Amino acid sequence: MNLPVEEIRNKLSEKGLKVTPQRLAILDAIYRLGNHPTAEKIIEHIRQDNPNIASGTVYKVLDTLIEHNLVKKVYTDKGIMRYDGIVDNHHHLYCTEQDIIEDYADNDLDILLREYFQDHKIKNFHITEFALQIKGKFKNR
Repeated sequence: MNLPVEEIRNKLSEKGLKVTPQRLAILDAIYRLGNHPTAEKIIEHIRQDNPNIASGTVYKVLDTLIEHNLVKKVYTDKGIMRYDGIVDNHHHLYCTEQDIIEDYADNDLDILLREYFQDHKIKNFHITEFALQIKGKFKNR
C-alpha cells in the first residue's frame, strides 16, 4: 500500500500527533514495504534517504504509532515483531516455512467468531477484537 505524503500527514494529525519528518518517514516506510516489515527492515529502508536516523528513534516512533492506533504489532513464531499499517479488523496468514505474513479478511469468519463468543462467553473477559493468525505453508512460492 502506497499512500501520498499528504494522506500520511492527515493520519498523524487526526490522531493529535505532531507531524515530524521521522514519523512521516516511518509510517511511509511501513506502507511502502508492505508485508508486515520488521523494525530492522524499516530502519534499513529509512536510512537510504536519512542515514543518520537513530534506531532508538525508530523504535520510539513505532511505539507512538502503535499507541495511537496507526500501526499494529504482529508476532511470528520466531519471536520477531512485525508491523502492520492496516489497523482495520483483519486476520493473518502466516507461512511458518518462509516467515511470510499476508492479510486475510473474511466477513463470514468474523460473523462466526462473533456469534460463537456471544453464545460462549469467557468468564471475566470482555472481547474487544478478533484477530486470528492462521499458520500454514504457502504452495508454489
